[in-house]
Amino acid sequence: MKHPALLLLSLALSCVAPAAAQLSFSGAAPKVKAELVAEVKQAVPGQPFRVAVRLDHEPGWHTYGKVLPPEVVGKPTSLKWILPEGWTVEELPWPPTHQVPSTDGKTSEGYDGTVYLPARISPAGKAGDTAELIVKVDALACDPQNCMPAKTEARLTLTLGATAEPDPAAAEVFAAAPGEAGKTEEDAQAAPSDQPAHSFGVYLLFAFIGGLILNVMPCVFPVLGIKIMSVVQQAGEDRRRVLLHGLAYTFGILLCFWALGGLVVSLGKAWGFQLQSPDFVFGLAAFFLVFALNMAGLFEIGASAVGVGADLQAKQGLSGSFFSGLLATVVATPCSAPFLGPALGFAVTLPALQALLMFSSIGLGLASPFLLLSLVPGLVAKLPRPGAWMESFKQGMSFLLFGTVAFLLWVLTGMVEGQPLLFTLLGLVVVALGCWIYGRWSLPHKPARTRRIAVVLALVAVAGGLALGWPQVEKGAPGPAGSHTENGLTWEAWSPEKVAELRAAGQAVYIDFTAKWCLTCQVNKRVYKDAGLQKFIEAKKVVLLRADWTNEDPRITEALSALGKAAVPVNVLYLPGQNEPVILPELLSVDNVSAALAKLP
Repeated sequence: MKHPALLLLSLALSCVAPAAAQLSFSGAAPKVKAELVAEVKQAVPGQPFRVAVRLDHEPGWHTYGKVLPPEVVGKPTSLKWILPEGWTVEELPWPPTHQVPSTDGKTSEGYDGTVYLPARISPAGKAGDTAELIVKVDALACDPQNCMPAKTEARLTLTLGATAEPDPAAAEVFAAAPGEAGKTEEDAQAAPSDQPAHSFGVYLLFAFIGGLILNVMPCVFPVLGIKIMSVVQQAGEDRRRVLLHGLAYTFGILLCFWALGGLVVSLGKAWGFQLQSPDFVFGLAAFFLVFALNMAGLFEIGASAVGVGADLQAKQGLSGSFFSGLLATVVATPCSAPFLGPALGFAVTLPALQALLMFSSIGLGLASPFLLLSLVPGLVAKLPRPGAWMESFKQGMSFLLFGTVAFLLWVLTGMVEGQPLLFTLLGLVVVALGCWIYGRWSLPHKPARTRRIAVVLALVAVAGGLALGWPQVEKGAPGPAGSHTENGLTWEAWSPEKVAELRAAGQAVYIDFTAKWCLTCQVNKRVYKDAGLQKFIEAKKVVLLRADWTNEDPRITEALSALGKAAVPVNVLYLPGQNEPVILPELLSVDNVSAALAKLP
């Protein structure tokens, strides 16, 4: 409908009947009734199933879709789910709206008759439980003369068992795939499946392979190299001792994955969320700087030194292996490696225990190279024997850590701006000064008084550097930062409103969900330098949007969740006239981006 006065009247009417259980107006019969149907009568804990909210409209009455086109004046229909503890819901694509009569004698866009609004429910609990599902519908119903607030709810009671029991009465509804009505066969294939693309076991395998690939990430590889060097040092020792180091390293990784996975699942955080904190990134950069200076030979921490730092750095201590496992996990989270993206996206939809099993599989993949060396004595025996070469190896590995520091500082440039960034960089310089003081004057042959003064001055410098450089960020509401040109292409800032506006105008929209702390995201950007691809994008008149997730943005988190993703990189292409996007692989190439663009008319 396009008459503003009638819309205002409808909103005023919503104030006089807010408690109506179903759509009503001054005692009039409900114009829309809601019913909740499910494809099963008995569900299995942890096994998702489909439901649909059935809306039955009185003849001549209509409601509106989830998102209104710019030219339509009305109220979007929304669903609010009330589920048992631990249950989750994912809305599936709604049916396309169609032309309906408007109060000004023209036409509008909405639903009439009977329509099914689908969703996917993931149950939790145990066999034998009974659960009640409640959905509250908030809509605006109109006929050619009137509009009324539509507030109704529907309930459904299900039981949980060891096996799923289909509901024959709903078979026809879900055989027609609610939400797909009106789509062509080709459209139904660009749309996501109503069931997971693979079995749970396949996703576990993906998780393991993804964790294994994380070992070659620039942040993780130095940590792995350090631990392999410690194995070389222990090659002549008791094999049982070497195995204990491998198990300690693996346990450190698993413990950290369980902690991070628990936060991702329980608090709705995203994978790599800790790197959205400038404080954490700065602290990590300072740690790696000190670690790199130590490996480069600027200073050495003596075996008799007191404190946690000495214990963590002791290369033969089990605590060192455990700590290295923790560290490997923390620095492995900036990216979603190939195979890891689908596993993470699936993991966040699972019940807690299954999700943690998925995260455990990732951790085992990450730990597997070092664990393999520990479990197979023959491999340890084939490693080079300890010798003078190890000092050169250690110093060489320090440059990988300096590279990691550089990467983390680059990440900080997306979080801290202006003079605060200068102080952050100077703070790290002061931290390095403290390390130099310690390495220059806290040597065994120096007098005890000199060593004590050096330690005090070093601690003061490190503490002062951390205080000086601690990031100063003014928190504000996330918002678009305008467009910019990169590699010959113009990118506009992403927002849900911008996407809706462009899609309503029939534009092809390509969205790059990215973050500065995501290494794979940076690798993907090389694709956009291809001249042929640039011409293809220009010829197809594709609008490019960039969703920058360097800093926490709940809107991007929600958008990724709606796509079934929990980590970046994610790249999608919306084709004109189709509801669901084409989702590209995590690792982009000119070929796979071109193949997606080729779907455009």
